[in-house]
Amino acid sequence: MSKSPENGEKCVEGCHRIEVPTEDEMKALRAMREIKEKVRDLNKRISGISSRLGEKDGEAECLGDEINHLKREWKQWEERLKEAARIRMILLGHENPD
Repeated sequence: MSKSPENGEKCVEGCHRIEVPTEDEMKALRAMREIKEKVRDLNKRISGISSRLGEKDGEAECLGDEINHLKREWKQWEERLKEAARIRMILLGHENPD
């Protein structure tokens, strides 16, 4: 039997359903949600420190550095998400591979 069904034939091997979103997209989205939650928590901590002291101290600066690290990590996951979406679109036949 061929790999692509024709005339109502069932595809036995080689064909598979493309999940939307794909596993790679889900992985990136989960990672991005985790980063977002961490940044929210860090911002709350910074806000609490700043209101308590009236200005930022060393701890707040350290937390700010952690936020900057998480922003860089976010951008990496964002690129992975875009690439996974591009691959999905190619597999679905909506885009041509370059």
